Amino acid sequence: MAGRLRSSDLIPIGEMARRTGLSVSAIRFYEEKGLVEPIRTSGNQRRFLRSDIRRLSFILIAQQLGLALTEIEEAMRKLPHGRTPNARDWRTISSSIRGQLDRKIAQLELTRRRLDGCIGCGCLSLKHCQLYNKDDYHAAEGPGPRNVMV
Repeated sequence: MAGRLRSSDLIPIGEMARRTGLSVSAIRFYEEKGLVEPIRTSGNQRRFLRSDIRRLSFILIAQQLGLALTEIEEAMRKLPHGRTPNARDWRTISSSIRGQLDRKIAQLELTRRRLDGCIGCGCLSLKHCQLYNKDDYHAAEGPGPRNVMV
């Protein structure tokens, strides 16, 4: 780690929870996953770097965008440890998840179009729908909304 840390550079876990809106247990969970790495004091208390606020915020955003935890973990491996990520670091993350986000957007748009059609037909039942699943031929493929969530 470059330079010497000042006490003002470090944040206790309770303050990190307040700043991010996460529960302390959620922060500990992300710590167990290796997504944040607190520094331990001589009394074994967790102290986080201020840059960890951005890391945890990214996790929240990525989850809201529908990324799985494994996808988030993979993306975050590209971030530096021990320093605040810079614009180049975040561009790397952005480009690494862009394809995943584009696929999710395409899936959401397809789902929206298909739901509009299903709602337009009036039956709201893919099991009996004559528009998307005439004669219930998708039943052999197993449960779930086969035609809507492709």
